[in-house]
Amino acid sequence: MNDTPDESTGAPADLLVHDAALVATCDDQRREISGGWVAVTGGFISAIGGAADPPPAARERIDARGCLVTPGLINTHHHMYQNLTRSYAPALRGGLFDWLTTLYPLWARLDEHGAYLSAWVGLAELALGGCTTSTDHLYVHPRGAGDLIAAEIGAATELGMRFHPTRGSMSLGESDGGLPPDEVCQSPEEILEDSERLIAAHHDRSPNAMVRIALAPCSPFSVSTELMTATAELAERLDVRLHTHLAEDPGEDGFCLEMFGMRPVDYFEHCGWGSDRSWIAHGVQPNPAEIARLGSWGTGVAHCPSSNLLLGVGLAPVRELRDAGVPVGLGVDGSASTDSASMWTEARNALLVGRLRDGQRHLSAEQGLDSGRTGDGNDNSGLADSVYFSARDVLDVATRGSAGCLGRAGEIGELAAGACGDLVVWELSGPAFAGALSDPIEAWLRCGPLSARDTIVAGRPVVSGGQIVHPSLDERLAEHRLCAAAMQRA
Repeated sequence: MNDTPDESTGAPADLLVHDAALVATCDDQRREISGGWVAVTGGFISAIGGAADPPPAARERIDARGCLVTPGLINTHHHMYQNLTRSYAPALRGGLFDWLTTLYPLWARLDEHGAYLSAWVGLAELALGGCTTSTDHLYVHPRGAGDLIAAEIGAATELGMRFHPTRGSMSLGESDGGLPPDEVCQSPEEILEDSERLIAAHHDRSPNAMVRIALAPCSPFSVSTELMTATAELAERLDVRLHTHLAEDPGEDGFCLEMFGMRPVDYFEHCGWGSDRSWIAHGVQPNPAEIARLGSWGTGVAHCPSSNLLLGVGLAPVRELRDAGVPVGLGVDGSASTDSASMWTEARNALLVGRLRDGQRHLSAEQGLDSGRTGDGNDNSGLADSVYFSARDVLDVATRGSAGCLGRAGEIGELAAGACGDLVVWELSGPAFAGALSDPIEAWLRCGPLSARDTIVAGRPVVSGGQIVHPSLDERLAEHRLCAAAMQRA
């Protein structure tokens, strides 16, 4: 079972995680190795084995007895700057559009220091929840705020997190019929110029890249058609990925029909985004035909169950999306719609929502309600052979599916020789796990709550023994509190 690309040198590995109760590889064969171990050398996984395979010598060792070892979880959608207004009470009065219009004036106060602190704290929070790679969709760029994306990258570099910031943008302000105030919008020319600058300065195409840039106009209700189209053309020319919100809220359908004369997915294709270069946030509302189109394009979907629950926008058709060939990843979203940025919590909610939706679909079929589209916009056909969503399904979404969204399948999201050395050790002990003996993966997600014991990125610990390794956490939290208070002042 020992899986290693080169055993001839005899050189010690940099890190060995050994004697795990179970290693869930999430590789092409979905191997699960009892008593397993994982070796990391030069930032890449150099070997994997089981209890019968002698592990290599290593400079550093992590004892994983009694623990589950998984690939690092990958966050495919976030707005880290929003943790500066976490659970902001005056915004808790309505749906998505109401919340955004309340918060936009506060976010107009964002600057480089705020972007740095929110990213630092946000990435630390993610690491504690077992995340090793995160995107961020920063689409508020107030005039004179400075280089917000570079500030975020600086925070990720300090912590040692793998980071995919997206150069978000808004160009359709209130005066042009959009949702955001004009002061947080930019012209298409400014946005495209800065996008090209950031890619030249920070985008790393190497297999172990710690930073990659994507382009991310915010949404159909905050960006002009001109910018959507030009951004797709720029991404094609520079070979980078595309991200935006799409099909999240029922109100988006009406907006797109009124503004553009077409539904959101039609508009997405009209602007040149229907490709495997793109991944969208939420994807709650597509109908069966639109799901098939997303699958034919290979466009990914960032599933954000907690956000969808809090906003009440519906149950995303995750099973149908995956069955159609859509790469479905997991995202925590930002504090405009959910206030916990734990990938474990998001994974658990994905399990619960998936099982709820499966149960509703089975009930509808049994009652003869197979109309082809239920009240939440989802196809009821073919339920007889359906299997309820499982913890393994969710782990696959949070690892391999997320890697597919980011265009990094085979690089991250799995434990296999040659993949990046990103992994998590989960301790399955204590009262919450008493009696959970039959299946470590189901126990991992159904028991808890749970934080990562060790979060390893490129072979280096970001979390060790349940604590952030970087010594400045308390200092950053104090600074963040002052920054948040300033942003929220009356």
